Amino acid sequence: MNIRGIDHLTPAELEKELAAGARFVFFEVCISLIFLMLRRPTEVYFLRANDLGVARGLPYTLTSLLLGWWGVPWGIIYTPLVLLTNVSGGCDVTRQVRAALRNPPA
Repeated sequence: MNIRGIDHLTPAELEKELAAGARFVFFEVCISLIFLMLRRPTEVYFLRANDLGVARGLPYTLTSLLLGWWGVPWGIIYTPLVLLTNVSGGCDVTRQVRAALRNPPA
């Protein structure tokens, strides 16, 4: 599992950060080209307690604002959903990532 932001953390440091309010999130991006619509999640990001998810998701938000609306009919439906996810700080997947880190696949 590729997670941005945990490269140099030991498991103990990671648990300490999570106890202090850190979280794992992903953002979404929406790109439309009339009849072709792509709505994709980003990689998982590790956000420390003092990190702003809105700032980290800004490139994906701007891309979706510029390129997401043009798909018929899903662009006008998916773009606001993607924007809501990104401006709320991303989709929190901390519980799922913690479980995957504790029990890695064989």
